[in-house]
Order: sequence, then C-alpha cells, then structure tokens
Amino acid sequence: MPRLALHDWLTNFIPHPGAPEWRERVRRAGGALLGIAFTGIATHLLFGSAGDIPMLVAPMGASAVLLFGASESPLAQPWSIVGGNLVSALVGVACAQWISTPVLSAAVAVALAISAMFLCRCVHPPSGAVALTAVLGGPAVHALGYRFVAVPIVFQSFALLSAALVFHALTGHRYPRAAWRSAAQASASGAPVRPAQQLNAGDDPQRLSSDAFDALTCEEFMSSADHAVPFTMGRHAAWETLRRHGVHALPVVDGAHRLVGTVTHHELANGRRAGFARRLWRGLWRKTVQVEETVEAVMASGVQAVHRATPLAHLASIFADHACYEIPVFDDARRLIGVVKHSDMIRWLHQHAGAAYRDAARPLADAR
Repeated sequence: MPRLALHDWLTNFIPHPGAPEWRERVRRAGGALLGIAFTGIATHLLFGSAGDIPMLVAPMGASAVLLFGASESPLAQPWSIVGGNLVSALVGVACAQWISTPVLSAAVAVALAISAMFLCRCVHPPSGAVALTAVLGGPAVHALGYRFVAVPIVFQSFALLSAALVFHALTGHRYPRAAWRSAAQASASGAPVRPAQQLNAGDDPQRLSSDAFDALTCEEFMSSADHAVPFTMGRHAAWETLRRHGVHALPVVDGAHRLVGTVTHHELANGRRAGFARRLWRGLWRKTVQVEETVEAVMASGVQAVHRATPLAHLASIFADHACYEIPVFDDARRLIGVVKHSDMIRWLHQHAGAAYRDAARPLADAR
C-alpha cells in the first residue's frame, strides 16, 4: 500500500501532456522576443542618457512568459502585471530603506508584496522578483529610491503590456481575457447541494415530477459534458467534434478541466467560409507569423456558467437574455461537471406546466 501511494505521488511530477501546436509555440516565442526587444529599446531611447536607469529588469522576462506564453491565465491580465509590479516595487523600495539586513529585508518584501497583491487583486508571480530586485539590486537600484517604481518598473510594465496587446491583436489572439462571469455563485445563493440525480440524454424528465421546479438544482438536471474540448485543440478538430455531437457550442476547458470559455459553430465556421481574398491573405500571413489555429484563439469572450447548487429556475433568464443552447455547470473547484440544455428545460416545463393547466381546466369542463 505505501508503495502504491509513493507511485501515485511521484506521478504528480510528470509534465502535463497538453501543449499547443508547434505553430502556436512559434507565435508565442516570437511575441516574447518582440515584446522584450520593444521594452528594452523604448527604455534606452527615453532614459538611456540618464545612465542610472536599467535598460531591462529581470522580472520583465518572467512577465513576458505569462503575457505571451500563458496569456489565458488570470495572472497574465493587464491589471495583474501593472498593479502587481507597482505595489511590489513600492513594498520592495520601502523595505530596502527601512530594514538594513538584506536577507530579512528581502523576506519581508516578498511576504508584504504577496499580501498587497492579494489585497489589490493583482497577483502576478514575477512581481515577487520585482520586490527582490528593489532590495538586492545593488547600489544603482538603491540610489534610484522611489524613482525605481516609476522607471523602470511601471514604464517597462506598460511597454511590455502594450507590445502584448498589439501582438495578440495582429495575430488574431484574444487578449486580454474577460473576467470570469457566472450567472449565479454558490456562495451567493447559499443553496445546499442535494444528492446528484442527473438527467442524461434519453432520460425521461417525468421522473422528476415529484419535485417542484423551484426546488430543483442544476446538478439534478444537468446532462454530461462529454463534448468539452481543451483550449489547445485545433480549430479543425473542434469543428469535427461539434459536428459529431450535433451541438451548437462546445465548452472549453484547461488542463485541470476548469471551464475557460465556450466556442460555437459561428466562431469555428468563420475560419472556414472566408472569401478568396481573405483566404489568400491568411495564407500569406500564416507563412510569416504563424497565425494560431487553436480553439483558444476563437472561443467566445467570457462564459455564462453556474454552480451545481444553483436553483434551476435561475437559468430561465439566462437562456432568454443570452440566446444560448446550454449552460455549463461547475463544481466548487470550477471544474466542468455537466451542462443544462434549454431543450430539457422546455420539455420539463411543457410537461409539468401542461399538466397544471389541464388540472386547472378540468373544473371548467365539468361545470359545462
């Protein structure tokens, strides 16, 4: 038994198999190259004559990994890099001036920087290195004092972010990512999770007749989400998956099966039905900068999703307002566990509302 437990623990160190296609890898690496080059050149042209301003600080390399290599991450969004680097630089400079012992100053700076980033909701891992640089950067950095916050940190953060925004836009990649939007939060509803009683395809909704509509939760009514696709899947493969399942949209998940978006037939078809001139331009462009072909590039911004304990009645307004065919359902860890289809809801309402109307109309018929 301990041997099996050790084996299971060691398997956690195996690299995740999910990786973008080679074209996407080239695109991301090229973006980092251009972003760092632009940031360094801009700093040199504007502040090179000062002599005491570093042309590039090391944390910008780590920020480039996130902005270009993992731009879908919440840690790579605009406020994360600008806000995280700003507060961490302020904390680092303050600790460097107030605490004389370098090791203690560095430890306190990183701890306070993390706390400040959580408080400001701008967690950005490279910002920890910003705090360390302010403490351990040497006499040149210490001589800058609080100027270190504005130049180079804030300036280079904005320069790198600007390069990322332009690069992603020119290569057809959606950035920044919209904040997670959910139709109902479990913490807000406070609804207890009832025993799962899924309504899968082919099941008869009549078996739920004993429950009132308002008492049903999404977990009791949802269907399986076996048509979910990873965000690294190619557009063509996603199109085939959509056609094979006969659905209008595909939930998109990350490596931990957390919901990150949805992609519909409209987004997937846009790349297949372009005119001759558009196809020619894409062909020429693809030879130069390798336009990505992944689901991540075309999936819808944001996602309408609900927690598994959300009352089913709350979904009626979402279906009406957003004209969607199904709503993803996630668990406490935001992992995708199923979908609620509008067709199932309509069938249930038709059967039970129809029965109620028949019962109400029976006395009228008897009165005749």
